[in-house]
Order: sequence, then C-alpha cells, then structure tokens
Amino acid sequence: MAATALVEEPAPARAAPAGWEARLELRFEHEASRTVLAARRHSGPLRVQKALYPEGPGVCQVVVVHPPGGIVGGDSLTIEVAAGLCAHAQLTTPGAAKWYRSAGAVARSDTMLRVAAGALVEWLPQETMLFDGARATIRLGVELAEDARFIGWDLTQLGRTASGERFASGRVHQTLELIGGDAMLWCERAVLDGGSRALQAGAILDGAPVFGTMIAAGADVDDGVLAACRAASPASGAGAVTRLPKVLVARYRGGCAHAARTYFASLWRVLRPALVGRDAVPPRIWNT
Repeated sequence: MAATALVEEPAPARAAPAGWEARLELRFEHEASRTVLAARRHSGPLRVQKALYPEGPGVCQVVVVHPPGGIVGGDSLTIEVAAGLCAHAQLTTPGAAKWYRSAGAVARSDTMLRVAAGALVEWLPQETMLFDGARATIRLGVELAEDARFIGWDLTQLGRTASGERFASGRVHQTLELIGGDAMLWCERAVLDGGSRALQAGAILDGAPVFGTMIAAGADVDDGVLAACRAASPASGAGAVTRLPKVLVARYRGGCAHAARTYFASLWRVLRPALVGRDAVPPRIWNT
C-alpha cells in the first residue's frame, strides 16, 4: 500500500484585534441650587464612579476613569457631556492618559462638551502621554450656548521623557474646537509625525516634548485679570496668554508635564474667581 503524504495546511489567519470601543455619556442638571449628575451611561471601559461635592452642592465633580490604564491601537473612546441650564460640572482624571505604541492601527478619542445657557463646565484632565510609536487621533470639542462658560485645557507629552524616551516614530492628529452659538471662536489642528523635522522647528515645538492649550471662554477678561495671568510663569518652559473677545487662550511649550500642569493650575486660580465667583479648589485626586 502506498504511503499517503501528510500535508500540513497553514492555520487560517487570525484577524487583528479591533481594540476596545468605549463610550461615556453624562448629563448634569441644576436642581434647587444643586448640580446633579442626572444621567450616566457607559459602555466598555470608560466610566465615572460617583458624583462628588468637595465645594458644596453647587458644583458637581466627577473623575473620569479608564480602567485598562492605557490606550492601544484600534481603541476608540468617546465622551459626551451635556450641562443643562445653570449647571456647574467639573471633570478631571486620576492620572495621565497613556497611549501605547501601535503596530499600525490608529487609536481614537473624541470628547464633546455641550454647555447650556448659564452653565459652566470645567474640563481639567491630566496630560495625554504618547509613547514612542503611538498612532492617535484626538479631538476635543466645546459648544457654548449664549451666556455659557467654559474653563479647561488640553495637555500633551510626546514620549516618556522621565526615562529618556522621545517621540521618534508614530503620529498624532489633534483637534481642539470651541464654538459659541453658530461661530467658531477658536480652532487648533495639528498633525505631528514622530521624529520629523517639524518637531524641532522653532515655529512649532522647537524640540519641546510637552505642549498644551488652556481656554477660558464665555465672559470678557478685564485688564487686571489679564495682567495677573501674564504675570504667572511656568517653572520651566515658556507660557503665553492671549485675550480675545470672551475668550482667553494660554499656551505652554516646554520639557515638563508637571510644570505645564502647575502653570495652567495657577492661571485657573486667577480665572475661576473672576469668571465664576468661586475660589479655585484643586480636585483631591490630583494629590494621589
């Protein structure tokens, strides 16, 4: 009997993992001198645990948590926040958002904040840290109704600078849009390729691995407040403040995320009493 040859067939190719898809929807309402978290929906690994009131019932604070601790290629995170009439919501995060090296897939984050008349949203996250090789598309959009206010920032670190890592490969596409009524009040768009000459250009980052934008919008800033903001300076790196009608924009560029956070927090301490009538009370999670 002739021997039958054993032919091994290759295993079928396994599809690359699609990544986590996470969504968080929050709605804040003002009820009898109290701001409440009136609705909370989440799917996937993105959530808030509970509403906090470190300043009393007028301000509802939540900490946005991403339990996996890092974002990989193919992940998609969506946050939608709505603040109803006269509500005051403050949102922060427990630590830096870490975006890991990707084998090719793009990770995405889309945050939309909608603020109704008389309401205020404070968006105070810790920094976005992009590991070397990360591929990310990050968008922050803010929509303000008439007489609505916003204070917040977006802070980015390229590479794990504490260990000497630089953003030598990968790509980040960032968008920040502020809309008041039907008008675009502020818009930033940037595409940064790891290791590119653009990162060294003096007109862009000048070799600095950390950069950020802070915005206070919805009310005019008087000369005294503007002078106080311009008198503040970061411990390292460079900061600058620009005043537009009903919008104040601060920028940071430097080598230290902690210096950037501290600088923006110092501006927040000046701006919050002036625009909101409340002293700035740092979230306790910043100290953990």
